[in-house]
Amino acid sequence: MKIKSAEFARGITGNDYSTQDNLPQIAFLGRSNAGKSSVINSLTARKNLVHSSKTPGKTIEANFFCINNLFYLLDFPGYGFAKRSVEERNKMVKRIFWYLEFSNARPKVIFLIIDSKVGLTELDLEMLKIINKNEHKVVIVANKVDKLPQTKRKDKISSIIREAEGLEVLEYSAKTHEGKEELFKIIENLI
Repeated sequence: MKIKSAEFARGITGNDYSTQDNLPQIAFLGRSNAGKSSVINSLTARKNLVHSSKTPGKTIEANFFCINNLFYLLDFPGYGFAKRSVEERNKMVKRIFWYLEFSNARPKVIFLIIDSKVGLTELDLEMLKIINKNEHKVVIVANKVDKLPQTKRKDKISSIIREAEGLEVLEYSAKTHEGKEELFKIIENLI
């Protein structure tokens, strides 16, 4: 898949995830600081389509990006650590849960972005429970594999695969674009 157009369509802080054109939705979730913005930017070959920051938790709304006029890529706020009040962080998590549990929108796939050096955290495992409970297709994207020493990479990825309990795990590097073609293939097969 070649991305010819990637345009910001809308940002929402409420609970209306419907679109007038009913294009398929592909959702990106992840802990703050897992590199979600960098993954999306590398995937779309746009440096600043999604603003990444050294300060975790900058995204506060769910952002819709229209890709090739074929589907929407949804960038949700990162969950977990963020330089925001506990109340604001809870609102962001509730927004994600609402989308997964109650929204009429059914994403074709959810890409759960994790930091491969950190692995699956308690928050990631909680998110996976909600995703699985609501029978969404999910792929775990183990980002930042370029930062793992080769001697430790195989063991770390094997550990993530074991914890993922049968879910698909894709090794990815936003920096080197490793895994980009595989991620595109997943999207292509679903839309």
